[in-house]
Amino acid sequence: MRAIVLHAPKDIRLEDRPKPVAGAGEVVVKVASVGVCGSDLPRMLVKGAHRMPLITGHEFSGHIVELGQGVEGWSAGELVAVPPLLPCNRCPQCLTGNFSRCRDYDYFGSRRDGAYAEYVAVPVQNLLKTPEGVDPRAIAMTDPASIALHAIWKAGGITAGQTGGVVGCGPIGLFAIQWLKMMGASRIVAVDVSKEKLDLAREAGATHCVLADEFDKNTTRADVVIEAVGLDATINSAVNLAAPGGHVSFIGIPVPDVTLTNKTFQTFLRQEISFHGSWNSFGAPFPGPQWTTTIEKFGTGELKWEFLISHDLDLAELPGMFRRFDAGDIHFSKVLFHP
Repeated sequence: MRAIVLHAPKDIRLEDRPKPVAGAGEVVVKVASVGVCGSDLPRMLVKGAHRMPLITGHEFSGHIVELGQGVEGWSAGELVAVPPLLPCNRCPQCLTGNFSRCRDYDYFGSRRDGAYAEYVAVPVQNLLKTPEGVDPRAIAMTDPASIALHAIWKAGGITAGQTGGVVGCGPIGLFAIQWLKMMGASRIVAVDVSKEKLDLAREAGATHCVLADEFDKNTTRADVVIEAVGLDATINSAVNLAAPGGHVSFIGIPVPDVTLTNKTFQTFLRQEISFHGSWNSFGAPFPGPQWTTTIEKFGTGELKWEFLISHDLDLAELPGMFRRFDAGDIHFSKVLFHP
């Protein structure tokens, strides 16, 4: 089968790899669509994966093509969503349903071979059924949409009439805008460096769109803020966007060290703002209502996804796309690949 293999940062190769075989309690899934996650960019270009060489990619959907021994309740041809975390189910965090904080986890695309390939072997624990007629490309976005929902719930959620805020209008930020709107936010402030991404934020439901270099002019404050980038500037902006007594959930994964300015720390301190770490997207029973709610809303059409897609490419184009991104020759909202 064709697969994209990471040998070292920036050493990304299209290779021929053996097709996986379904072991006991597993199925083989033919990948229908796989997305590029923001975490894939530093993984592929800067930091590398947990082990290499590795087939990367973890945001995916697919159709079951082979069932292993003992698998019941699943049929060949079914379209499935695949949560990428494989929890140990033994550590204290797993035993209390906090699977995102598992102490001994495995993970598609960073610790085990993932979905930048034609086929993946998947344990039945990591299969989710999907509504009839839902586009596989939507199901491939279940992970980023669930991450956004998880972050909002970590902040305590939002109630009707409150104001939401999102700093960073990539796919996760755009899903966060939609969730905040569905939960009843009367106003949603979106902040980004890109006018094009702010146009997408308006389409997602943002009522106030603020360019990053004009942030100091913004006077609207948010009860719940989602930070979805992971840079000094965005982290500081997210804190300063919060209303007194507000909540900030941090999704963005920083690469260098993070610095809070004195102004930001004074705001956090004096306005009694609460910070929330938000990691992954999982709850109990695994993979959690974050995933099942997202799939349900894709099925009803309430959660929009197609407007996010900037590129839909063949798998063989992936190494070149990463090279172009590294050179600054390409910008994107959401990239999907199909084998």
